[in-house]
Amino acid sequence: MLRKIIAIGGGDIRKNETLKIDQEIIRISAKTQPKILFIPSASLDSTTYITAIQDYFAKLGCVIDTLCLISQSPSFEEIKTKISEADIIYVGGGNTLRMMNLWRKLNVDQLLQQAMTNGKVLCGISAGSICWFDAGNSDSRKFKNPEADYIKVTGLGFINALHCPHYDSESARKQSLKKMLKKYAGVAIALEDCVALQIVNNSYRILKNKPDAKAYKIYWQNQVFHEEPINALEDFLPLADLLKKP
Repeated sequence: MLRKIIAIGGGDIRKNETLKIDQEIIRISAKTQPKILFIPSASLDSTTYITAIQDYFAKLGCVIDTLCLISQSPSFEEIKTKISEADIIYVGGGNTLRMMNLWRKLNVDQLLQQAMTNGKVLCGISAGSICWFDAGNSDSRKFKNPEADYIKVTGLGFINALHCPHYDSESARKQSLKKMLKKYAGVAIALEDCVALQIVNNSYRILKNKPDAKAYKIYWQNQVFHEEPINALEDFLPLADLLKKP
């Protein structure tokens, strides 16, 4: 399967907390001045977020466009053109459930599937990392009710695993993921802030912007809970080995 995906567990771009990861995003686009399409659906097209992304990636030598699906009402052809003209598609954080529902309503999910097939770099942070997986551990309900539980939100299924971002910075996620995995047959990939999972075709590696940040493969097997650190190596390893239980 043709894939170039970088899913980032968390971090603040304004503090350069994902800089090394973002430099790798640009490198694998194979363009000297790549065109980045920012999709801020999860943040309700936050203008503050859009400005931050534009300033940040402009300093890294990119050309930035934004696909606003909420504050504007682009036609399907307009959406299709923006996605097809991009070298990199970067999805921002926020409410994953709201974003996925909107994408399916507007057929953006199908366009992103085509974008992957065409070799574009798919990436993002938090909600923008969950979206590439089968499903994710999401705080979508907490936007209206801070006391609400985390929920499993169905993603695009480009990576055959459950995903949990912010595994270190939001302490309640660990217990929630442990419970959620009891009803999921596969494994989960949990990423702390400043860590990313990079997938190129059928291989993977872990990227770090902070030496002590960690990634984990997590699953239940024979009623035993397993939380295994994933080593960050320069070399790529077979993705199939990561996504299956021993």
